[in-house]
Amino acid sequence: MEHRITVIVCLAALFSACNGTEQENGGEGAAEGSLAWIEQRIVEHPGEADYFAMRARYYEALDSARLAEDDWRRTIALDSSDAHWRIALGDLYFRKLRLADAEQRFQEAIALSDTFTEARSKLSEVYLVQSRFKEAMIVANDALRLDPLDGSLYNLKGWIHRQAGDTDLAISSYQTAIERAPDLYDAYISLGMLHAARNNDLALDYYDGALSVRPNSVEAHYNKAMYAQEHGRDSLALALYARIKEIDPGYPAPYYNTGYILLEHEKRVADARREFNLAIERMPDYAQAYYSRGVTYELENKLDSALEDYKLAIGLSPQHTEAALGLSRLEKRGLKVKVR
Repeated sequence: MEHRITVIVCLAALFSACNGTEQENGGEGAAEGSLAWIEQRIVEHPGEADYFAMRARYYEALDSARLAEDDWRRTIALDSSDAHWRIALGDLYFRKLRLADAEQRFQEAIALSDTFTEARSKLSEVYLVQSRFKEAMIVANDALRLDPLDGSLYNLKGWIHRQAGDTDLAISSYQTAIERAPDLYDAYISLGMLHAARNNDLALDYYDGALSVRPNSVEAHYNKAMYAQEHGRDSLALALYARIKEIDPGYPAPYYNTGYILLEHEKRVADARREFNLAIERMPDYAQAYYSRGVTYELENKLDSALEDYKLAIGLSPQHTEAALGLSRLEKRGLKVKVR
């Protein structure tokens, strides 16, 4: 297509201009103006598939799936030999969980380009989410025969083995994935989780591998902290939770977990309550944090405050067994316990 490079450059410039307009005008009207620009090109070049593809991408960015689908269909009708358009439509169907339609489009893309590994990878993912593990593996292996050095395909095989329940083969595939692609974050995370489930300290090494790829990953820091906490390495866990607070101050879990360690392992009741308060500030319906804060009050013999927090925990989570036991303890100590 003679306009392909020009159109792609224009699209990049267009979205850059759109972002700038949104900043200047509060976002109102920016998308419409850019859309008008695209539609003018469609009027001028009604037989050019790239402009319909551009508009489809724009509609996807606006989460207008039906309009995007219509334009992808127009794009394919105008340029039926380009497998990329069918993959784009298949991606849209996949995101909307229209799996049969996604499968059809990816198969069509494979038929158009027999050496196209991306289409096979995506088709394998369609089979995977449907638990069609044998078919998913066959297609993934077909892709690997075309590109045996593609680490992402070994990562995909790891997912298939993992979902099929074969942990050993999953670990082997993920390991090959990072050997082929040392910056494959997802494979490090998966290896960390699988080794953590086996209580193997290799989990820490793989989480470190993930952090070498994404130093500010909350997920990798949190997974590593949880493993450390569950295996009695409180100092490491606390340091990691502190780092998560720096990266994402609004995330409640590191505050709660810090409080839990301070309360259960270090008996620092007031410090623990401060952390539970911070967790509740960030997540006002955090039932477990209310319960744990109630424990701190109970330990300090502030029974009315403990009663209130246990009630709040049960109000948020009616099956909260620990809070119910807390109320039972308070009732035995003479408080009138009545849960609404």
